[in-house]
Amino acid sequence: MAYIISVDQSTQSTKAFLFAENGKVVASASREHAQIYPREGWVEHDPELLYANTVAVIREVAAQADGSYSLALTNQRETVVVWNRKTGKPVCNAVVWQCMRGKDICDALKAAGHGPLVKERTGLLIDPYFSASGVKWILDNVSGAREAAEQGDLLMGNVDCWLIWKLTGGAVHATDYTNASRTLLFNIHSLDWDAEMLRLFTIPRSMLPQALPCDAVFGQTTVEGAFTEPVPIAGVLGDSHGALVGQMCLEEGLGKATYGTGSSVMVNIGEKYADAPEGLVTSVGFAALGKVFYGFEGNIHCTGATITWLKDKLGLIDSPAQIEAVATSVPDNGGVYFIPAFAGLGAPWWHPEVRAQICGMTLGSSRAHVCRAALESIGYQVADLVKAMTDTAGIALREIRVDGGPTRNRFLMQFQSDLLGVPVVRSEVEDASAFGAFVVNGFALGRWNSFAEALSVWKGEAPVTPHPDAGTAAAYAGWRAAVNQLIK
Repeated sequence: MAYIISVDQSTQSTKAFLFAENGKVVASASREHAQIYPREGWVEHDPELLYANTVAVIREVAAQADGSYSLALTNQRETVVVWNRKTGKPVCNAVVWQCMRGKDICDALKAAGHGPLVKERTGLLIDPYFSASGVKWILDNVSGAREAAEQGDLLMGNVDCWLIWKLTGGAVHATDYTNASRTLLFNIHSLDWDAEMLRLFTIPRSMLPQALPCDAVFGQTTVEGAFTEPVPIAGVLGDSHGALVGQMCLEEGLGKATYGTGSSVMVNIGEKYADAPEGLVTSVGFAALGKVFYGFEGNIHCTGATITWLKDKLGLIDSPAQIEAVATSVPDNGGVYFIPAFAGLGAPWWHPEVRAQICGMTLGSSRAHVCRAALESIGYQVADLVKAMTDTAGIALREIRVDGGPTRNRFLMQFQSDLLGVPVVRSEVEDASAFGAFVVNGFALGRWNSFAEALSVWKGEAPVTPHPDAGTAAAYAGWRAAVNQLIK
């Protein structure tokens, strides 16, 4: 038997899934790692621990079956590591994508007017969320780092790059196009590192890895002796891109929404680059079989977190599962709208000063109306993002594929389908990102020679089809009016 070990190195933990060639999960393992907060607004990870946990979970799942193996990798994207190529040691902890230490660097670049150029070259906004400001901060503030970098002794890369370098014993310094496109250093048009971006962030070119398509073979490894013979590392991509591929959004007009505490929405816009709507970004969606697909992406601050707030803070429900019955006990929202801007109003509105509000209540409003409004707010926010993406790209959304706990709420999925006017399909995949890495591994090693062939291993549940009516349109118009009142 041939097995594929797909590693998902995420913000909270490192997981490994042992896939059979038919896409079935044979075994899985997980190890959490500490979140390090050295000062307010800073977030770090220990790179050596990330690697040790990666080795541990690979060993654990490999012990569950006998056969031949290959590795695939998906990862938290913008978290960046800088290390010494001679000693193999990081010069400091990894700067996590949530870390705000690069804010002053980014503010200075924006104030100097570099925002339009950066967006044109990279598809991104100047923000400490992305990797480049973390690297510049390390070079400017860690003793001896700038000098070592100028001498060619330091390397940098997102977590995928660090793990590949470690797994290959320092033989391979490479990343994939999706991870590269999240650094603020990668020219999204030429698919190579951009000299002007390197100059703006004062990062030597010698630090940068080779950028390859997602379905490349990145090297060979024994995983610290876990395998008697080297196995290929084949198939690498960032986690949101992994979910896009794992949901088989392999053609223009297909999108995915991951519903969790917040929500991540990405739509495949095809093989031609397009500028993202204001407040959103364009990235390489994925690159495989000689094709490069671009994607629009946006993130919503509060979706599932809103339901948790109703339970924990207001006591309106006893569990998240209860909200569907409460919400559907009334025929509509009664004119009540819940705008969950607990951390500001995010994409595509971007008004960080706005705070959460429940509006439109009368003496006839009830607990059920508030619960329904909260549930509907999830659908409205996803619809706002998707409509902004598809209208800008001039593409017709064909289907939205979804994952995450809230997707088990039947009312929400029907409401989402009605708002978007397209089918909503919930995947049977346990971990969409890991499954996406498994898929590009198949392209890399020739298990499939077309996107159509790969579809044979993906299964979605019966689609929820749209039944929009005048009530749906009126409710959505009411949501837009409520938001517009807050941002005037």
